[in-house]
Amino acid sequence: MFSAPHDYNAADVRAGFISALPVLAGVMPFGLITGVAMAAGGIPPLEACLMSVIAFAGASQLAATQLLGSSAPVAVIFFTTLFINLRFMMYSASLRQHLRQLPWGWKLLAGYFLSDNCYALCIGQFSRAGRDKHPLWFFFGAALPVWMTWQIGTIVGVLAGAAVPAAWRLEFAAPLAFVALSVPLLRDRGMVAAALAAGLTAALATALPMRSGMVLAAIAGIAAGLLFEKRTT
Repeated sequence: MFSAPHDYNAADVRAGFISALPVLAGVMPFGLITGVAMAAGGIPPLEACLMSVIAFAGASQLAATQLLGSSAPVAVIFFTTLFINLRFMMYSASLRQHLRQLPWGWKLLAGYFLSDNCYALCIGQFSRAGRDKHPLWFFFGAALPVWMTWQIGTIVGVLAGAAVPAAWRLEFAAPLAFVALSVPLLRDRGMVAAALAAGLTAALATALPMRSGMVLAAIAGIAAGLLFEKRTT
C-alpha cells in the first residue's frame, strides 16, 4: 500500500521545500494563537498537542476549542468542524488529476498533510506544463515544513497559554484569531455577504440550545455567498 509510486526525486522535494518557505512566516503565528486559544479554552496541554497532531486543521481546532469551552454537545462540535473542513473535498478533487496514479496508502497520507497553504503551492506548480513529473515528492516537500512549523507553533502556544494565570482571561484569543483569518478573505462582495450573513445569524442565534447557532451561522454564510454569486454571474 505504501510502495513508492515513483523513484524518489530529491530535486522536487527541494523545490517544494523552497516554495513553502515564504508561507511559514504566516503559519507560525497562526499556530501560536491557536495554541494559546486551546490553553485558554481549558484544554489540557497534552490533549491540545494531540488534537493539533491528529486534526491538523487550524480553523477547525479554533472552532472546536470555543465549543468545548462552552460545553457544547459532541454533535454540534462534529457538524461545525465538518462544515469548516468541507473545502478540503474541493482541494482533493482538484489535486486528484495529478495524484490519481498513487496507491491508496500514499493518497491517504497526502490527505492528512493537505492544508490551505500546501494546496495553493502545489496546484500552482502542477498547473504549469511539464512541472508535475514527480508530484508526490513536490507535495511532501511543501507539506512537511508547513506541518512541522504548525506543530511547533501550536505546542509553543499551548505551553505559553498554560503558563498564563487564569485571571488574565485569554478567552478572546479564539474569536480574535477567527477575525484575523476572515478579514483577508473579504476580497469580493460574495465573501462580504457570506461574512455578514454568518455574523448576523450567529449574533441572533446565541440563545439557541446546544450551541446550534454556530451550525446555522455556517449554513447562512454559505447560502448567502452562493446566492450573491449566482445573482452577479
